[in-house]
Amino acid sequence: MTDFLGVYFPEFFYVLCGLVCFDTAFRARKNEEAKIGTIIFWTLTGLIFMMGKVIPPVVTGAMLLVMGCLTLTKQVKMGKFAEAAAQSKQAASERIGTKIFIPAVTVGVIALVLSFVKYDAVNAEGVVTPTALNGAIMTGVACVLALILAFVICKPKLSETREDTSRLLMQVGAACLLPQLLGALGSVFSEAGVGEVISNMISSVVPKGNIVIGVIIYVFGMVIFTMIMGNAFAAFTVITAGIGVPFVIMQGGNPAVIGALGMTAGYCGTLMTPMAANFNIVPCAVLETKDPKWSVIKAQVPMALMMI
Repeated sequence: MTDFLGVYFPEFFYVLCGLVCFDTAFRARKNEEAKIGTIIFWTLTGLIFMMGKVIPPVVTGAMLLVMGCLTLTKQVKMGKFAEAAAQSKQAASERIGTKIFIPAVTVGVIALVLSFVKYDAVNAEGVVTPTALNGAIMTGVACVLALILAFVICKPKLSETREDTSRLLMQVGAACLLPQLLGALGSVFSEAGVGEVISNMISSVVPKGNIVIGVIIYVFGMVIFTMIMGNAFAAFTVITAGIGVPFVIMQGGNPAVIGALGMTAGYCGTLMTPMAANFNIVPCAVLETKDPKWSVIKAQVPMALMMI
């Protein structure tokens, strides 16, 4: 049971993600432009999601390089999709009403409830410890339940659902991979000792024992590094190890307060960077804003600067 919950069950949701990517690759056959590149991109994405555990890391890296080249050379494009008539949209809106928000709320509520669920995990020494569910399990179960609710509420045709899913994924494009790639980048930086390098650089400039300057540099370091990486969690590992610990915590700072301060500063950086694609770029693509890249960021920058 432990192996199933901790190892195998999360893979079920990655397989579902892979199937969606394969279906998008299949739909790309109808593209008028960049047909081959789009098919290859979404096929490789599906393979990584479905077989990431068994594909050698070097092969996965090579696949990502190919996908990057396809994106760089503009060989990944959105196909043409038939637009629903305005009258049809209006009729559906009046029929469903505010119930359309129920599936979206369900994702958050179910994921929150599952975060309190624990199971007994047995380590290599045979010691049993209560363990929280994997994040993929919590999110995956919540999304599947939300999908079922959406079908019950909206009663769409399966063909329409497949078509709209492919349209949405093509609309977002390569930006859908940024969260995973940037999250991995944080681990790479930590393993490479980037935090130690930053610490050595700062120590040559900041006078020892000046906790105020240490806090200021820590805050701005979190903001800037998050803007570069697009992920406050990844930046937190590197900047806290390189600046937070030696220049603030070791000078008597409260670790709990510093952790909250650092993550808040990081989130300010998230509000101002296109690298945080899932927050700042994907909504522009989904909502088809006039400025497809900067609309969300422009609205968020004033508040982020005030908080900093």
